[in-house]
Amino acid sequence: MPRRSPLSLRRIVVALIATTALAIGCGKASTEPSAVANAAASVAQVAAAVTGQDAPLANEQLDGKHLGFDTHTYPGDRTMRAWKEAPGAPYRWVGYYLPSPCHKDASWTGKRQLLTDMGWGLAVIYVGQQTWGRTPKPLSAKQAAALAKSKATCNADFISADRGTADGNDAIAVTLREGFAPKSVIFLDIERMEKMPSVMRDYYRAWARRVLQDGRYLPGVYVHAWNAQVVHDDLKAEFAAAGVTDAPRIWIASGRGFDEGKAPQDVGFTFAGVWQGLIDVGRAVANIKLPVDVNVSTWTSPSDPVQRNAD
Repeated sequence: MPRRSPLSLRRIVVALIATTALAIGCGKASTEPSAVANAAASVAQVAAAVTGQDAPLANEQLDGKHLGFDTHTYPGDRTMRAWKEAPGAPYRWVGYYLPSPCHKDASWTGKRQLLTDMGWGLAVIYVGQQTWGRTPKPLSAKQAAALAKSKATCNADFISADRGTADGNDAIAVTLREGFAPKSVIFLDIERMEKMPSVMRDYYRAWARRVLQDGRYLPGVYVHAWNAQVVHDDLKAEFAAAGVTDAPRIWIASGRGFDEGKAPQDVGFTFAGVWQGLIDVGRAVANIKLPVDVNVSTWTSPSDPVQRNAD
């Protein structure tokens, strides 16, 4: 790409500011100070990306609205470094997938320290059992033996309280092997269900209960907005029963009304700490494109037991 002269760079920045000011003056944002501030911060970020400079004021203004992404397979060390270090790079944290019953890929395994050293915040994800639109049914001894022989790990018919306890133990062991600090949050992935079977509630409550009983880590959940209230209330009850005063961390998926400048609570739930609003979209940083899910978080590192300071 041809290099731009300083004069043309200034003109770009002036045009960006003028365009945003016009939008603010003519629209609803003129009566909303936070919207005005966010618009100004967005201009500063865009200008920073164009000029290759940092935008500390923009970062300060957007504190508490930290962009992150998650993607199924580890993109590679070079890509992760480039996406973190590129001028104007927007993402501060990334989903860290543990090998789990419904996510057998292990490409993220062993990358925790490297990613932390690069400056990435992390959200630990454990993809447990899912209904996949089915109503789980009890397995006969013969059926259970057949599934065990097939070495299947992900099946709607596995869903039960006992399986929740077993998967809770597995999540603890895998998180421990990866070297995450005590009291880090493990997010149990719960995909959308139009109707939630009672046995599914038994499953994730038992999973959370086991993590809380063990005490080395804290349970959180990734859940669609459709199921968020029920899951939050159940998780909160498990925290209370365990005598844990921390609020459970809730990561909510919903594409409705999402904007990368919004706060997680704008998804419609005051207890939301992370909002996933774009799923499987192409994004490019440093001329490297990835298929990602885009999220905004209250924390710079959603699984950290203590919030990190802003960079």
